Amino acid sequence: MTATPPLFQFDNSYARDLPGFYVTWEGAKVPRPELVLFNSPLAEELGLDPAGLDTADGAAIFAGVTQPSGASPLAQVYAGHQFGGFSPQLGDGRALLLGEVIDTHGRRRDIQLKGSGPTPFSRGGDGKAVIGPVLREYIIGEAMHALGIPTTRALAAVTTGEMIYREGPKPGAVLARVAASHLRVGTFQYFAARGETDKLHLLADYAISRHDPDLAEDPDRFLKFFRRVTERQAALMARWILVGFVHGVMNTDNTTISGETIDYGPCAFIDAYDPQAVFSSIDHGGRYAFARQPQIAQWNLARLAEALLALIEPEDMDKAVDLAGTELARFPELYNGHWLEGMRAKLGLETAAEGDMEFFKALLTVMAEQGVDYTLFFRALGAAAEGAPEKARALFVDPTALDPCLAEWRQRLDGEGLAPALVRSRMDAVNPIYIPRNHKVEDALSAAEKGDYAPVQKLLEVLKSPFTERPDLEAYAQPAPDTFGPYQTFCGT
Repeated sequence: MTATPPLFQFDNSYARDLPGFYVTWEGAKVPRPELVLFNSPLAEELGLDPAGLDTADGAAIFAGVTQPSGASPLAQVYAGHQFGGFSPQLGDGRALLLGEVIDTHGRRRDIQLKGSGPTPFSRGGDGKAVIGPVLREYIIGEAMHALGIPTTRALAAVTTGEMIYREGPKPGAVLARVAASHLRVGTFQYFAARGETDKLHLLADYAISRHDPDLAEDPDRFLKFFRRVTERQAALMARWILVGFVHGVMNTDNTTISGETIDYGPCAFIDAYDPQAVFSSIDHGGRYAFARQPQIAQWNLARLAEALLALIEPEDMDKAVDLAGTELARFPELYNGHWLEGMRAKLGLETAAEGDMEFFKALLTVMAEQGVDYTLFFRALGAAAEGAPEKARALFVDPTALDPCLAEWRQRLDGEGLAPALVRSRMDAVNPIYIPRNHKVEDALSAAEKGDYAPVQKLLEVLKSPFTERPDLEAYAQPAPDTFGPYQTFCGT
């Protein structure tokens, strides 16, 4: 008789290589785990068997009730600056790292359960999650992936059969999340703040072997590792800004070493272009406003630099500060380079020009002054490249305010001499028509709280192909109606 192969082929390097960096733990027992969403394409990419997991047994695993063969569930410890204030110990207060798998592309991927119950790091919380925030993270993560932005992704969403109290009773849920790793800036801060240099050294070498293995034998690997993380974060911030994404809670414990977007709590996408847009109910001072995100990323990287100083130049702290400071000072240039390249692509421009930064800022200023929808404008500009600017102009209260920018843009396009149809096709390939519009997300989550998951499934299907316009989906391309009112998001903890 042939033995049934295990559902997961785990290879748990974090548990194996980093003792003292976590506590082993198990998920809370819940009464009725039930799969409500399962990401079969992602499961296949991870080398898993969708048929074996899209089952009641899979629901029990993803709820944390059943431990699959080879798993080593653990809660990771880390620290973090939260809204600028340092918390020396945070950690996975409602999550468990189930284990790691090697996917079909040879990449190591974490599988984590979020909302699986209290851990020693719960800080008085119940460690649970409810259906709304779980599905928000599922939706936004998959949308970001389809937009080409590095992100954690959802493998499954499970209801637990219990009611959790969050300003009233809500259906309990668990998210199975996949990441390149869950190493954060805050992970390094935890050991640096405690003066545990040996563990910090071990952690940095582990992170390098996992994310930058070509640096493993380099004597300057810790400085070069910081350089790589800085480069990844600069690229990520540009991608966020280019699609109008607001994370909402860019604490250092939500800043990854891998350069993936993580922890979709009070996140949102802007409708009208507004550099000061804030949606999070707890961001009272606008620390994490839309246009401030690159600045905050650099601030977070400065905290990583501080944590790494003892490794970068152990015998000469002044030299370590200078070396790390030089790398950190590159961030604005790195970010601007990615953002300028992305803006040229959004405008169908192939070549760089000396005045690009000023031109792009002038265009965005006009958009901000007139409250123009960010996504719709750049999508409509594709038609303008073919000589039909009416849709783009119609988005402005005073269309004549756009005309000087249109004229300068047309002059740039004419100088490049590309066929208008080619310009438009390139623009449409980078300017989405469908993003997770906040009102559509809220409508879907409200239905899910009542047990109707069809709107969530429909929204996921639309967002799977954000650049391809399809019939009968006009409602998914429109901003919120006036009756939607000012939008506010919550952490969901």
